[in-house]
Amino acid sequence: MAKKHVQSRTKGIIIENGREFRDLNGNGIVDPYENWELPTEERVRDLVSRMTLEEKAGLMTVSSQYMPFSEEIPGDLESKETDESGLLNETDIVHTTHPFSEPGDENYELPRPLLYTAGATKGVRDLNLRYFIIRDNPEARDLAVWTNKLQELAESSRLGIPAVMISNPRNHIGHLYHGMMEASGEFSLWPGELGMAATFDAGLVQEFGEIAAKEWRATGIHKLYGYMADIATDPLWMRYNGTFGEDPELSARMISAIVRGFQGDRLGDGSVSITTKHFPGGGARHGGHDPHYPWGSFNPYPTPGSLYDYHIPPFKAAIDAGTTSIMPYYSYPSNAHSTVQLADGSLFEETGFAYNRVIIQNILRGELGFKGYINSDTGIINMMPWGVEDLTPEERYAKALETGVNMFSDEADPATLIRTVREGHVSEDRLDESVTYLLTEMMELGLFENPYVDEDAAAADAKDPASQEKADEAHRKSVVLLRDDERMLPLEDEKVRSMKLYVEVFQKTDAKKITEEARETIRRHDPEIELTGDLMEATHALLFISPMPVPDRPDEPLSVDLDDATGIDTERVRMIEGKVPTILSVNMTNPWLIGGIEPDAQAVLATFGVKYETFIDVLRGRHNPSGKLPFTLPADREALERSPGDIPGHAQQDGYAYRDKNGNEYGFGYSRSYD
Repeated sequence: MAKKHVQSRTKGIIIENGREFRDLNGNGIVDPYENWELPTEERVRDLVSRMTLEEKAGLMTVSSQYMPFSEEIPGDLESKETDESGLLNETDIVHTTHPFSEPGDENYELPRPLLYTAGATKGVRDLNLRYFIIRDNPEARDLAVWTNKLQELAESSRLGIPAVMISNPRNHIGHLYHGMMEASGEFSLWPGELGMAATFDAGLVQEFGEIAAKEWRATGIHKLYGYMADIATDPLWMRYNGTFGEDPELSARMISAIVRGFQGDRLGDGSVSITTKHFPGGGARHGGHDPHYPWGSFNPYPTPGSLYDYHIPPFKAAIDAGTTSIMPYYSYPSNAHSTVQLADGSLFEETGFAYNRVIIQNILRGELGFKGYINSDTGIINMMPWGVEDLTPEERYAKALETGVNMFSDEADPATLIRTVREGHVSEDRLDESVTYLLTEMMELGLFENPYVDEDAAAADAKDPASQEKADEAHRKSVVLLRDDERMLPLEDEKVRSMKLYVEVFQKTDAKKITEEARETIRRHDPEIELTGDLMEATHALLFISPMPVPDRPDEPLSVDLDDATGIDTERVRMIEGKVPTILSVNMTNPWLIGGIEPDAQAVLATFGVKYETFIDVLRGRHNPSGKLPFTLPADREALERSPGDIPGHAQQDGYAYRDKNGNEYGFGYSRSYD
């Protein structure tokens, strides 16, 4: 076996036969779990035998962790505590649980204090936490300095078990929803997930994963909550933007490429471990409502065979590609809203998927052959325990563990899990099974040998120009040309010389500010284009339409209309289209109803989180549009209302897809080019 590079900052290093080993428990000898020459199974078995119940429960509990002075920490600057170095947050964040139903309902319970995030030292030393979700968006070097300091704290503990730093996707342009994409801009910047799907290029997507993994590991991030293998079958769903679209085959290719890109052929010290979500698919929604909320807490499957035909195949692809773990969704399957879906003809157990034995054991483990571990979604015990609201928190832990869950996300305090074992709800052996999965992951990632990163190199890796060049290629390939009347595009030099282009961004907030930023970016990127802020002197217009989903509320229906609620002044759009030939660019975070603005435009394009510079490259003909729609655009509200919500647009009845003024049907895979 080749020599390993080991590094310690608070514990010693033992040298034997020219080989270095970290003395993580400080006893002066190389114990089996410290010996990288031994098989991982033997090392893990030794370490599990040394761990206390408290250490095991802490390892199984995932917590968010914030940097000092993060805006997410309540209070003013003076009230935010740090360690002596000033690098670690020491402020506990305490939220309250929300009620699962209305007062008077049998399942209603009063909100109660719940530790949301412990300060770093308390979390590592007192609560034995080791898996931390990063919620901040610092520069790469600052992130590396901070993760190194957390690793020092972890190394100083009794057994020296390292920390695993987790993040949601960080490399994409798009609207930032909590839990979907924590940050963007500090690493290479790529199109949104729908844009990646629109390239139809799995090889490019795998390259993305390889590049992002290098950037993440350089800053001390080891594990990814993502990507979503969910099939987006309800256009109203607020998490549509985080999927690879509506088609199972395309999504399977994309998620397989992502897993292989981030993890490689097998986990190693250059891998980022993948947690694929949300099994068995969160896209089957009722009115688009999301299961973060009680009114969206179930999955409907009204179409015969839809669960197996559409929603499960991408998860099988992720498993075949080697995904380390899988995250079940909050929701429960509703029999009242479904036809029979299970292979044996039985009805669903109406409990959240993390508590659902048939879904986890029979389908995920048995039929799909998944051998990795199950990582719950955030807050299934105290915040979104759908289907098990009548159980105590200890009983919920026990049911989830018996179902097969191995790790609990964002519960923050393992005290209830410890009590679950001590009160006899489950045996400690059940925890040993889970801890074995997690320690194996840590060792395969190389963290027991060297969890530290080169802080100076982190920024260079994160801002490598070659990485952004590849990302820009993806941006260009993601743009979908929908319509181009009278061959208005491309804007070749001769056309540009006789053009005065008016540019405006339409969105709900900061539209004027973003419009000025867009104009300045275009001026800088392509000085040949003469821009004007005066519509009256313009010869042409370029309008960026960037709608925002409406809030998910129980008393109002969700909408993909383009109107005031989604931030689009359609009357002004049509007024501009009536004055000058207009290029319309619609940012498709959802399949918007574009019938109110599409017909009067001269050219129409769909984007999915794109850089202005690369978009201009497409308009100017430096790249021939090659993107394809990763979903079907619905014709109108009536088409949406007829949709059962659990099948893709391309499987809907005739009349579902939008047709433009030339009769072209904007279905899955639709595209045009300058040719």
